[in-house]
Amino acid sequence: MELPQTPTKIIHVTAARISTVIVLALVSLATVDAMNPRLSSNSLKFQAINCRKHSALLTEFGGVGDGVTSNTHAFRKAIEHLSTLAADGGAELIVPPGKWLTGSFNLTSHFTLFIDKEAKILASQKESEWPLVEVLPSYGRGRDAPSGRYSSLIFGTNLTDVVITGNNGTIDGQGSSWWEKFKKGELKETRPYVIEIMYSDQIQISDLTLINSPSWFVHPIYSRNVIIQGLTILAPVTVPNTDGINPDSCSNTRIEDCYIVSGDDCIAIKSGWDQYGIKFGMPTEDLVIRRLTCISPDSAGIALGSEMSGGIRNVRIENVTAINTQSAVRIKTARGRGGFVKDIFVRRMFLSTMKYVFWMTGDYKSHADDKFDPSAMPVIKNINYRDVVAENVNMSANLAGISGDPFTDICMSNVKIGLSKKPKKLQWNCTDVEGFSSDVDPPPCAPLAKAAKSGGCDFPEDKLPIENVELKSCSVEIPAF
Repeated sequence: MELPQTPTKIIHVTAARISTVIVLALVSLATVDAMNPRLSSNSLKFQAINCRKHSALLTEFGGVGDGVTSNTHAFRKAIEHLSTLAADGGAELIVPPGKWLTGSFNLTSHFTLFIDKEAKILASQKESEWPLVEVLPSYGRGRDAPSGRYSSLIFGTNLTDVVITGNNGTIDGQGSSWWEKFKKGELKETRPYVIEIMYSDQIQISDLTLINSPSWFVHPIYSRNVIIQGLTILAPVTVPNTDGINPDSCSNTRIEDCYIVSGDDCIAIKSGWDQYGIKFGMPTEDLVIRRLTCISPDSAGIALGSEMSGGIRNVRIENVTAINTQSAVRIKTARGRGGFVKDIFVRRMFLSTMKYVFWMTGDYKSHADDKFDPSAMPVIKNINYRDVVAENVNMSANLAGISGDPFTDICMSNVKIGLSKKPKKLQWNCTDVEGFSSDVDPPPCAPLAKAAKSGGCDFPEDKLPIENVELKSCSVEIPAF
C-alpha cells in the first residue's frame, strides 16, 4: 500500500520541477541568443559629434563577411534604407567582425558608419564596382589622367552630420593592382581614394586603421567643420601619391592624434590647381594639426601645396614628431599657381633622421595643363616656426622663393639642429626669401639673420571654433560571434 506524500516531500518535488523548468528556460534563451546576434552582443562606448537613435547590422541587408563575397549591394541597400531615418534621430550602420569585400558606396546625412575592431573592409579589385565621377572643379582634370576619376571607396557629397569611426576597425584599400597600373601608365582615369567627402558640413573620421590606399587616403574637400582624429594610416614608403590626409578647400578643420607612414606627404594641405583653383577661389583656412607622428622618407610630414591656388591661411601646427622623413613642414608652389600661403604657425616639433628641417620650393613644376598664367604669382607670407629640436639632419634649410616674388616674413626661433655624420657643407641655402630669427643653431642664412622680436616667433593662443567642439559619448551594440 503506497503511503501518501508528506507536505515536505511535495515541496521538494515541486522545487525540483521548478528548477528543471528554469534551467530549460535558460538553455532556450541561450540558444535564442546564439541564433540572434542582436540579442547576444557587447556594448561599446565611442565618441562622436552626434549619437544615433537607430542602428542596423550590415548582415541584416545581406552582408557576408567571408572576404570573398561582394558586399557592394549590401552597403548601398543598407545606407539607402537608413537614410530614411535621418529626420528621426539618424541611424548607424554597424560593420561587425569579419572581412567585408566591397566596391564604392555613398554615405548619407545624420549617419554613422561604425567598423568593429575585428572587422576589415576590403576594397574590391573589380573596376566595375568603382563608378566614375566628374573631375574636381578646382583641379580641372584628374590627378593621374586628364579625364574622369574613380569614386572613392567611401564617398559622400552635400552631406550634414556624418561620422566614420570604430574601435580601430580596418579599411584596406588593396591598392597594389592600382599602383602597378599607374606605374605602367595604363590608367585612363584617376585612382580612387579610400575616403572622400565633398561639399559637406560636420564631418568626423576617427579611430580607424587605413592601409594600402590606391592613392590618397582621406580627402575632405569643399567642406567645413571637419574633425579627423585617432587614425593609423599605413602605406608602403616606396609607393607615390599615398598621401595620408589632404584637407582641400576646407574651413574649420581639426586633425589630431594620428600616426601615418606614407610614400608621400603624411598630410598635404591643398586648395586647387593653377587657373582652376584661382577661379574656384575656396581657401583652406582655420586649420589645426596637433600630435602627429609621421614617417615618410621621400616626402614631408606636412606639406602646404603644391596645389594651393585657392589660398591657405591661418594654419596652426603643433606637437609633431617626424622620423626618417624628407622634411618637416614644407611649402610647395610655383609661377602660375596664384593664391597665397600666409599666417602659418608651427611649434614644438621633434625631428629625427631628416634630409631637411626647413624646405620651401617656389619652382614646383607640376601644372594642370599648359593654359596656366605664368604671371599669376603666389603670395607666401608670415610663416612662423618655433621650438624645434632635430637630430641626424643632412641639411638645415633649403629655402627657394621666386625671383621678383620673394617669400617674406619668415620667422624661426628656438631651433636646435643636430647634424648627421656626413652633413651637407652648405647648411642654409636661401634665395628670394626674407625674414627673422633668434636662437637658431646652426646659424641661419643672411636673409633670415635679422633678429626676431622678443619672445620669439608668433603662435596664436586663442582657439579656433573647431577646437571648442566637444564629442558626445555614444554606444553601439556589437554582436558576439
